[in-house]
Amino acid sequence: MSDLPFLQLKPNAKGRVLLGHPWVFGNELTELAGSEFDGEVLECRDRRGKRLGVGIYNSQSQIAWRRLDGGPAPLNERYLRHAAQAALTRREALGSRSTYRRLIWSEADGMPGVVVDQFGDTLVMQVQTLAFERWKDVLADILIELTGAREVIHRDDASIRRFEGLPHEVRTRSGRDWEPRWATIDGFDYWLDLMSGQKTGFYLDQREQHARVAAWVAELARRGGGKPRVLDAFCNQGAFALQAARAGAGEVLGLDSAGDAIAQARLNAERNDVADTCRFAEANVFDWFSANRSEKWDVIVLDPPPFAKSKKALDGAMRGYKELNLRALQSLNAGGLLATYTCSHHMQDAELRQVVAGAAADARRRVHIVEYCHQPADHPVLVTMPESEYLRGYVLRVD
Repeated sequence: MSDLPFLQLKPNAKGRVLLGHPWVFGNELTELAGSEFDGEVLECRDRRGKRLGVGIYNSQSQIAWRRLDGGPAPLNERYLRHAAQAALTRREALGSRSTYRRLIWSEADGMPGVVVDQFGDTLVMQVQTLAFERWKDVLADILIELTGAREVIHRDDASIRRFEGLPHEVRTRSGRDWEPRWATIDGFDYWLDLMSGQKTGFYLDQREQHARVAAWVAELARRGGGKPRVLDAFCNQGAFALQAARAGAGEVLGLDSAGDAIAQARLNAERNDVADTCRFAEANVFDWFSANRSEKWDVIVLDPPPFAKSKKALDGAMRGYKELNLRALQSLNAGGLLATYTCSHHMQDAELRQVVAGAAADARRRVHIVEYCHQPADHPVLVTMPESEYLRGYVLRVD
């Protein structure tokens, strides 16, 4: 045993940490350590005193302890450098050499509560744990050194930070504002506003799916001899729409409830010379389907925000996902395709299959799965942590 202060599981605790999960909740412990240990590294032991590992502690959070990788070493510059280098090596080993990628994915990369996305020579970092908050400037310097990036934007404006007692802020490493600019991602130009755009500025986790849907649009155009009509629901900056237009769609409509996203999507369409094919409208997608029941499409993309932001919200979220998929299935031409996604980690494979099956039954459509979809390799999934896998979906053929 080390000389570190330690936490201990209750005698009757059956926490997932015993099966390798990296979290321990406060109500699973015999007692909390004092607040003077918030943000520090503590041991955790099972009810018999067996060491479960070392991790970061915060008495203010429901997740009181989060395991760190490796042995009893403290959280310091050496740990950060090792974890950052391992994350880069992990991605390169899987073939991810793009400069537009996720570099750090929280517990899956040994840095609980840290997310870092790379946009060319700029890194966007989000920190959601007190321990790593204290080390984020050191981590920024290490990542600059390892990647050759020129700037780090700290996007610490997520509401979840309040659960760790952390303030909101947005700033750059250099202290200078990062001016919005054009960036080329997968052959398309996008106007990026990394200091105030949604999340870290662009949904890098859907890049593979943008290309896959475009490939299906091209296949429909080839086999059908016509130009498919495509609906991109919850379109955000219009990436699905742009790629579908270039792949041979005859008409693409993008819908989003955020006016700034629609304005940006239109700008992107003009920049990429597909404005004649793509049009965009600010709309509530549920209401739009209700008001446009006669509209028929050859391809529909459903990429909504997470409806289930907590486990308690799952039942209501499943009803919402089912209704959304039902309306889409009712709006597809025979032989059409539905690409449907969920980005809530509470919606596991079984729940998503249940939602899609229920929608197909209610729509009285014969539906086949033609492709399973999930997050890309630069968003690694920790097999003992279901929460690290959050993006899943299907491409469905509808008869």
